[in-house]
Amino acid sequence: MITIIYPYRNRNLTRVENSFLSLKEQTSANFKVKFVDYGSEIETAGKARLLCGRYSFIDYIYYYTQHQPWNKSRALNSVIKTLESGYCFVADVDIIFHPEFIQKAIQLQDNERITYFQVGFLAEGVEVLEDHFTTGNFRKSTWEATGLTMFPVKVLQELRGFDEFYHFWGAEDTDIHVRLKNAGYEVEFYDKDKEVLLLHQWHSSYRSKEKKILTRDLQITGIVQLNHQHLQWAIENKTTATNCEEWGVVMSKKDFEFLDQLKPDITLDNEKRKIDDLLYGQFPSFKNKFVKIEIKKSQYQRSLLYNLKRILRKKVPEYYTLKEVNDLVLLHLISLYRNQPYFYNIHKDLNGITIGIKF
Repeated sequence: MITIIYPYRNRNLTRVENSFLSLKEQTSANFKVKFVDYGSEIETAGKARLLCGRYSFIDYIYYYTQHQPWNKSRALNSVIKTLESGYCFVADVDIIFHPEFIQKAIQLQDNERITYFQVGFLAEGVEVLEDHFTTGNFRKSTWEATGLTMFPVKVLQELRGFDEFYHFWGAEDTDIHVRLKNAGYEVEFYDKDKEVLLLHQWHSSYRSKEKKILTRDLQITGIVQLNHQHLQWAIENKTTATNCEEWGVVMSKKDFEFLDQLKPDITLDNEKRKIDDLLYGQFPSFKNKFVKIEIKKSQYQRSLLYNLKRILRKKVPEYYTLKEVNDLVLLHLISLYRNQPYFYNIHKDLNGITIGIKF
């Protein structure tokens, strides 16, 4: 038995259905699917739930994390932690499975070996067709592409799953391979006879969506580089197990609703000393309580008096831009408080940020 795990948020459902249809055509039915919706918008989530409901082999799971950054590791770990089937395969919603994928993957199962698969990348605008696997009209991945992997479940549980430090994009898949090798397991790239068992539907690069200005989409400038530095640490220090004992735990609906309805009890502007005190002075002092904070762009910073004083080189307060506040606060949350229930929302007018957290 293989459990296929799809981590998902707000993606095009036509692509998802293409992937599901390829599973429906498998020559072996010895698999099940866990579709983990990690905080899609409510309308999209409803459509995803209906789509999954059309297939008897799919179990749809929804988490109330729409006001948290994307965390593929935690989405996967939430399933892996309690999984009882012998093997799991980490999928991508863009993947098309060869009809014999499950059959051949089962033949490759080994408690001491992790297998990851070569993938063929379909070009932009190419329609998904069954004969793509035979024509070979696509670019193939190399051993460096580590995302599509079959694992013995007990081995993942032994290492406490994927490292949940990794947020947004990059490195969590390679990190788990590195840690498995450090723990003495064999990690094998399957490209037997150049056979391709998986195809990838085209989409634009997520890296291309990174912005240097504040947007409503949660981002941190330089997060990809930070993730790769964290990976380098795992390589150099031969890391094996990661995370704390509470790995794979996701914020509950009850905590989400409470934080969503809670009124701000701390209001401040983007003055540097206030933000620094919030992160390094106030946050560590909060114990066993819910806190909601609203940070707004300073009215004084926008005033004629402030700008006149700056021109005259008079002493004025120092301010972070709201983009800088965003990066500082989000990085603080994912580094130190990611295991706490929290809520992070950028205002529609881009002039404020609301943070809710259970300390």
